[in-house]
Amino acid sequence: MITSSSAGMPRQVFPIDPASYVRHAIHASDRAWAETNCYVDVWVELLHAWGFEPIAALPFTLAIDFEGDQWTFFKFPLVDLGELFQLDVQELAIWRPLTSHLAEQIELGRPVLVELDSYYLPDTVGTAYRMEHVKSTVAAVQIDVDNRRLGYFHGQGYYHLEGEDFTQVLRATESPDPASLPPYVEFVKRRSSPAPRGAALLETSLRLLRRQMEWLPESNPFPRFKRRFDIDLTWLAQESLDTFHKYSFATLRQFGACYELAATYLQWLHDQQAADLRSPIADLLQLSAGAKTMQFTLARAMTRKKPLDLAPFDAMAERWQNAIDCLRTTFASPAASV
Repeated sequence: MITSSSAGMPRQVFPIDPASYVRHAIHASDRAWAETNCYVDVWVELLHAWGFEPIAALPFTLAIDFEGDQWTFFKFPLVDLGELFQLDVQELAIWRPLTSHLAEQIELGRPVLVELDSYYLPDTVGTAYRMEHVKSTVAAVQIDVDNRRLGYFHGQGYYHLEGEDFTQVLRATESPDPASLPPYVEFVKRRSSPAPRGAALLETSLRLLRRQMEWLPESNPFPRFKRRFDIDLTWLAQESLDTFHKYSFATLRQFGACYELAATYLQWLHDQQAADLRSPIADLLQLSAGAKTMQFTLARAMTRKKPLDLAPFDAMAERWQNAIDCLRTTFASPAASV
């Protein structure tokens, strides 16, 4: 539903409220990684609010790799969102005040994905809000410029901010700092063509999965990560816990959260009898759990200045290989049955 309005009135894409909004199961409290990364989390809830199933768009989670000093910062490929949900995502050129762009696009029924400072996002209270300046992506879907109020998806759910937070996070001051560059902004158009549903959605998702099979890492990433991790331990031991959190986010949390999503995707396929995927599901869940355990182990090792056993990475390499070999056998060929 799109609510249009005249100048000076609130605009909104969805008639939703933070108090009654029910988040997607991907953000349930029983997940090992209730949050993944800002871009994926936003899209999960945005698709959910639109009535789509974000799990169908998760084939990309299988193709992440170790990139040298970090794991792939995984994101929904925009072309996949177009094929699955008839969504067209474009960059928004910022040449007017950001609030003007938001109001115009939202009135047209288009969510706006914008990089904002978590220092002014009240949903991050206890971590970044009024404590630390951290860039994060939100999806703005409601705005009332006159009353300085913004409705947005971020992290695990849907929230409102207002007042001084609105003024600061959207740089709506009378004299904005000219040295402050505009954020990267995207807007989302929903095409009039119907999105695939039911069996057609499954077929489209499987086609995207086979495409991802062509983009799997050329070699097992875990031996490479183990070697780099061993080197990094020599300097990490001298660093603060703040450095640990940054390092962990770029490495352990990235592949841990991503492989949990990958297992969720395979479970969705399994439940629809696309294939028997119990074995790779179990392997990917073990990879996710192993990342969580290693994160705690690394934190303790840094605090106590003690050596760290890297043998778990060997088991991770074996699980990754087992899962990927099974998936290649099952889905690499276009002739794989649905």
